Amino acid sequence: MVVPSSNSMRTKKTNAVRIPTVDLSLERSELLELVIKACEQYGFFKAVNHGVPEEVISRLENEGIEFFSKSTSEKRQAGPAAPFGYGCRNIGPNGDMGDLEYLLLHTNPLSISDRSKTISNDPNNFSCAVNDYIEAVRELACEVVELVAEGLWVPDKYAVSKLIRDAHSDSVLRINHYPPTKSSSKWEPSIGFGEHSDPQILTILRSNEVGGLQICTQEGLWIPVAPDPTEFFVMVGDALQVMTNGRLRSVRHRVMRSTIRKGRVSTMYFAAPPPSSWITPLPKMVSAQRPSEYRPFTWAHYKQAAYSLRLGHSRLDLFRAKHPLLL
Repeated sequence: MVVPSSNSMRTKKTNAVRIPTVDLSLERSELLELVIKACEQYGFFKAVNHGVPEEVISRLENEGIEFFSKSTSEKRQAGPAAPFGYGCRNIGPNGDMGDLEYLLLHTNPLSISDRSKTISNDPNNFSCAVNDYIEAVRELACEVVELVAEGLWVPDKYAVSKLIRDAHSDSVLRINHYPPTKSSSKWEPSIGFGEHSDPQILTILRSNEVGGLQICTQEGLWIPVAPDPTEFFVMVGDALQVMTNGRLRSVRHRVMRSTIRKGRVSTMYFAAPPPSSWITPLPKMVSAQRPSEYRPFTWAHYKQAAYSLRLGHSRLDLFRAKHPLLL
C-alpha cells in the first residue's frame, strides 16, 4: 500500500507532503496501480518488502565504510575518477562541486575485479560484496520496470528490463560518503550534491540512517526524505521518462548537508541500457492524440550530452521533438 513516511506531515515551514511507500508483496493489480501512481506523481517511492537480503546490503556498506575510513593518500590510489574509481568533491567534468567523496564503478564484473585491487586490502571480498549487491538490486530494478510496463499496458512487459539485463548494459554503481561536519548549535545546511535528475532508466538508492536527501515535486516544492536503512528508494530516470513519452517524470533531487557528527553513506545503482540502444517512446505510449515528445537518440549520445552540462541544467529539452533549434 502507499502510506506516508515519517516526514510526511505538512508544515508551513517545509511544505512537506506525503512520500509514497510501496509494498512490493501486495496483490498484483493493486501493486501495479500504486507503482504507476507513485511514478506519475513523484517519479519516486520507497520500496518495502523488496526481497534484497539484509546480509547483502550490510556487506557492501561495510566495504564502503572500510574504504572511506582509509587515509587520503590510500584512497587516492583508487582515483582519480575518470570516470570510474575514487573521486572527491569534483562532480563530473564541468566544475560542479559537492561536499562528498565517492566510488564510481561500472557493473561489469571484470571491471569491478580490476578496480578492487586499488580499493580494498582484500580485493576478492570487495568484488564479491559488490557483485552480490549489484545482482540483487538489478533484479529489483527489473521488477519495478516490469511493473511499470504491465501497469501501462505495454504488450511486452520485458521491453525495458531486457535492456538492463543485457550483458552490455551501461549500468553503474556509486557509493557516496558525505563526511561528518563540525558540531554547531546552528543548523547551517550546505549542498552535498546539487539539484539534478538521473539520466539512466531507473535508480535504486539506499542510505544509512543519516538524512539529507530531498526530492522536488512537480509544483517545485523540495521535500526532505527520511532515511530508512532497511529499505530502498526508487527514482525514475530521464530515459524512462522518454520511453513512457513523458507519462512518468524523472525526479529532480539533491542532498543537503547540515552540521552532523556522523557521515552519510548512500549507494546508488543506476540501471542503464547498452550504449548503442535507441531511446525512444514505446509504441504503446504514442498515439495521434499523444504524439512523441522526443526524437530518437542512442544512450551513448544522450549520456554524452547529459554529462556535457552542469548539474541543474535541463538535458531532455535538447531532444524534444519540437526543440527550437530543430525547427
